[in-house]
Amino acid sequence: MDIKEFFYFQKSDRQVLLVLLCVIVAATGIFMWVGEGQKETAVGLEDSLMNEKHTLGKAERQSDYAYYYTDGERAEGENAELFPFDPNTADSVQLARLGLPAWQIRNIYRYRQKGGIYRQPQDFARLYGLTVKQYRRLEPYIRISADYGPASSLYEPGRVRMAETGENRYERDTLRYPVKLKVGEQIALNQADTMMLKKVPGIGSVYARAILNYGKRLGGYYQVAQLKEIDGFPEEAVAYFKIGTPNVQKLNVNKLTVSQLRRHPYFGFYRAKAIVDYRRLHGNLKSLKELALLKEFSPEIIRKLEPYVEF
Repeated sequence: MDIKEFFYFQKSDRQVLLVLLCVIVAATGIFMWVGEGQKETAVGLEDSLMNEKHTLGKAERQSDYAYYYTDGERAEGENAELFPFDPNTADSVQLARLGLPAWQIRNIYRYRQKGGIYRQPQDFARLYGLTVKQYRRLEPYIRISADYGPASSLYEPGRVRMAETGENRYERDTLRYPVKLKVGEQIALNQADTMMLKKVPGIGSVYARAILNYGKRLGGYYQVAQLKEIDGFPEEAVAYFKIGTPNVQKLNVNKLTVSQLRRHPYFGFYRAKAIVDYRRLHGNLKSLKELALLKEFSPEIIRKLEPYVEF
């Protein structure tokens, strides 16, 4: 077969080939155009990501800078204001104007919300994260209101403030530091209260309460020597007491029960039971001397009980 016959196409075949060739050329052009667009987009995206990464890195570096070098330090030269402020009442706007960063302001608010109070300028130095440089810069402007001081400062030892005049005069605070009695001075034992008792040398709050409690159990003191019956009582303090007006409560030994009699320090359970048993066997008592033969009642006990009994 001749080669010319191999490449010979009919008219219809040539038309089909021409159409295919046009389609191929058109498709190739479209692919080339789309490929160039994607290449540009990828490059643009890569550039965008690089720019964003650079921006984020810069922001992170700025954040790190803000962490290690506080805003207060940077603000010292960047519009930070210095003015008198009270850390107990200053709001976030005022604290920010002073150059404190937001995280330190939050720490101040948390401290105040938990009941914390800055009572003196040095207390503000304990703020978490506050540097020495920041504190030295702010210290001259810290003003603590007197309203946040301890209430005890109104009544300092030796100072009495006159509400009417506002002036201060000095006296001894007898509530906290009672004036002690001088040698030869005495107080009435049965009429004294706790504050009077604490004026006796050697008597404090503990012994003052013990004196009152023991006197109540006895039904009143009839002689000063009874104070020595208190455990550990300082004997040198006895000289500062006198009985005063006697006011002894008496117990009717013919009517009271065992439980009622036993409450008295000089009776107790066994003596109270012995009296009740004696009444049951011999009738009512007319004198404590009737109990002298009982082992529970020594002459000393009978002598102590006589001021406190009646028949």
